[in-house]
Amino acid sequence: MTESSTTPPRTGQAGDEPTSFSAPPSAGLRHAERQRLAEADAGSAAWRDWGPYVAERAWGSVREDYSADGEAWGSFPHDHARSRVYRWNEDGMAGFCDTAQDWCLSLALWNGVDPILKERMFGLSGPQGNHGEDVKEYWWYLDGTPTHSWQTWRYHYPQREFPYDDLIAENARRDRLVPEYELVDTGIFDDARYWVVTVDYAKASPHDLLMRITIENAGPEPARLQVLPTFWFRNSWSWGYPDHGRPSMQLHGGRVVGADAPSGSFALLGDGVPETLFCENETNTERLYGQPNSTPYPKDGINDYIVSGAATVNPSNEGTRVALHYDETLAPGQRKVIRVRLVATTDPTVESIDVGEGFDAVVTARQAEADEFYADLTPDTCGLEEARVLRQAYAGLLWSKQFYHYDVDRWLDGDPGQPPPPPGRGDVRNGDWRHLNNHEILLMPDPWEYPWYASWDLAFHCVTLSHIDPQFAKDQLILLLREWYMHPNGQIPAYEWNFSDVNPPVHAWAALRVFLHDGGTDHRFLARVFHKLLINFTWWVNSKQHGDNNLFQGGFMGLDNISPIDRSKLPPSLGYLEQADSTAWMAMYALDLLEMALRLAVEDRSYEDVATKFFEHFLAISGAANNAGLWDEKDHFFYDVLHLNDGRDISIKVRSLVGLIPVTAAVSYDDLVPERLPEFAGRASWFLTNRPLLADSFHVRRDPDRVHRLLSVVSPQQLIPLLEKVFDEEGSLSSYGVRSISAWHRDHPFRIDTGGVDASVDYEPAESTTALFGGNSNWRGPIWMPLNVLLVEALRDYDAYLGPDATLEYPAGSGNRLTLGETADDLTRRLVSIFLPGPDGRRPVYGTYDLLATDPRWKDNVPFHEYFHGDTGMGLGASHQTGWTSLIAHLILRLHQPPADHRAIHHGKPHSSVLPTSWSTSPGL
Repeated sequence: MTESSTTPPRTGQAGDEPTSFSAPPSAGLRHAERQRLAEADAGSAAWRDWGPYVAERAWGSVREDYSADGEAWGSFPHDHARSRVYRWNEDGMAGFCDTAQDWCLSLALWNGVDPILKERMFGLSGPQGNHGEDVKEYWWYLDGTPTHSWQTWRYHYPQREFPYDDLIAENARRDRLVPEYELVDTGIFDDARYWVVTVDYAKASPHDLLMRITIENAGPEPARLQVLPTFWFRNSWSWGYPDHGRPSMQLHGGRVVGADAPSGSFALLGDGVPETLFCENETNTERLYGQPNSTPYPKDGINDYIVSGAATVNPSNEGTRVALHYDETLAPGQRKVIRVRLVATTDPTVESIDVGEGFDAVVTARQAEADEFYADLTPDTCGLEEARVLRQAYAGLLWSKQFYHYDVDRWLDGDPGQPPPPPGRGDVRNGDWRHLNNHEILLMPDPWEYPWYASWDLAFHCVTLSHIDPQFAKDQLILLLREWYMHPNGQIPAYEWNFSDVNPPVHAWAALRVFLHDGGTDHRFLARVFHKLLINFTWWVNSKQHGDNNLFQGGFMGLDNISPIDRSKLPPSLGYLEQADSTAWMAMYALDLLEMALRLAVEDRSYEDVATKFFEHFLAISGAANNAGLWDEKDHFFYDVLHLNDGRDISIKVRSLVGLIPVTAAVSYDDLVPERLPEFAGRASWFLTNRPLLADSFHVRRDPDRVHRLLSVVSPQQLIPLLEKVFDEEGSLSSYGVRSISAWHRDHPFRIDTGGVDASVDYEPAESTTALFGGNSNWRGPIWMPLNVLLVEALRDYDAYLGPDATLEYPAGSGNRLTLGETADDLTRRLVSIFLPGPDGRRPVYGTYDLLATDPRWKDNVPFHEYFHGDTGMGLGASHQTGWTSLIAHLILRLHQPPADHRAIHHGKPHSSVLPTSWSTSPGL
């Protein structure tokens, strides 16, 4: 038995044929980065082989949890991370690695007073934080290109002793009713006593990586900093698989040279004469478990040598982990540059490696090419600050790529070279997912707080990424539908904490957006996705429909605590819940698959009959949503309905995003579709005539030169009053976007008695005061980027269908009437303003923190949080959520498209004039 033998061939990996070759959206291949992308897509140069694929955190993850009770945070805490080998993947600061993570390169620092090296970002575990897990450091992803030919990372490292114990104790003292205690609250940055540490990566070729480290003393006095760029092999040899031998490296002629069977030979060289420190990537069992070590130079050997002078580095200058040790003392304001170069080479002992003028020339060229790349991407009408936000949003998204390794079967049973794990772990988590075997580069929601993929997050990531790297976006969407991800029953894995959780089915919506951003011609990609989504759609119908009434359940559906009750744990003895959002998501899913089928049918008529299937299925779901009690005609809104076993039906009248999701289930087409697809048109006509009760969701608008047809859950007559209720600044509309729950509930909480238990919802604009569904996020008031983006997209497409005569009062009570397109523009500007300096020069995302919002070294480093305060726009939750919050880049690009091009960017160009130019879709919310 070998580890590699269980790893199937992978989509998008080296040697795999891409779904198609198409240049990224640009004016040809004028620029160097676009040329590199074209070479990577064509397989002629492996520019994506090395990248920022190292997580910021691997401790506290499900994969590393081998406990009997599934308490992952306690099973592998932060205190173990410096001493204990990771089984599945590595972590580090500003890390790079290869696509299989055979090796890693990252940064370690020591300020001379901390109890440990700063090798990874510190944060509180879920149980430690008063609002769940939370990183307690300040770093930013400032730049990056799709091939990772240029990447920039910045960190502010305190010169005073890092307050580990204070952060743990004070957050433990606080409850959910008060904010989190952050690093800046400790006063550690007072008097600017910190280091500004910037890491730039540049590639001279696909396998020639330059690492430039710049340190700046921001403090008022001279200060000393020890800088340790660190290279190591991921430990794949300790688990009992004979084909995974131990690699080696050693010092030779002032450089580190070595070889690893999968990666080949390499050389690592730093400028100057750094001290070279070797140890082994092996667990310090003596420190952690009181058992003898297998080596006198374990994983934390470099840490112990630097911090306490222990004899824990190998004097023979060999091992599987090495650091180049630079000891620098700088005057106030002084900067120092350190150059490190990693080269894959057939003879690492003789090849010349330039860490001088040639190094600087490469760095300068790559930075200039990155400038050129983003200048070409950024619309001319973008202001300087919008351009900054756009570029940093993409930087964060590109830095969020991570090597993710998890073989559930092996994780449950254990490795042959290790003690067997406790029995029954599959009953705690993921026991039904033994087929899942992940060993790829994947986009993560947040490299520290959520260093694992989440399927619905990833769909949004791909929409944004497809503007600059459509091939990688397509490969990601295909990957989650492959046999080593998707369950045999058709379910798409949610995330490692519970792969069986149910999140909104947005994969089809995202695939269509990516297809269209890429030009709308890669029908092979569309077909590959479509065929697998047919299986997933069937899983939804078979498992989440209550009976056969076309109304759907699904539990929390990604919206965590938005309901007064835990929608994932409603006792059957109490009753059952029919969900407005789940039903609308399924209506949207049916329409997305309808659009896919129609687009494929114009190329291959065999898809016409499956298009009619989704046409009819949508009408059935939409009819149920409108006629079974979810729609409240008096309130002009959709609500969940709780059916109690005592015969009572209770409408959950919470004005939330749950009731907005139906707005986005819509698709329109004109006369050319029935002309091109007569079988579809004939069957649709028959169905509408013979099923009149389901025809209410089919709408027609006639112009002198064409007939427009609209399929939608929300009719044009329902749409305007619903939106006018939403766009009330005393209700759902904030200065910074649409709130997850209306501020009206601040003074009018909704209460319900369920089985003798009183449950309620009010408006909570910041972090959650309840532990419902984890408690580390809040859908009871804050602004969430993905659903706001879906609403903006829907408004644009309704505008394309209804035309300029359809207006609404916006905001409610203002007397101003705007078209739906103008409304979408204003909502976009509100969302973008979270990240832009206001009239006072402060970015709302930074909230009340003066240092972050006003200091020149801080204020232009833009964070992209998980969600945002419903009243102030302050960033909340995970602080590096440039997974889906990078959608702000998508919004900026859409906002600055000329009006005639809004649909062009959304829908692409027709293929050989077969697909009608008037085709229009309202994407799902």
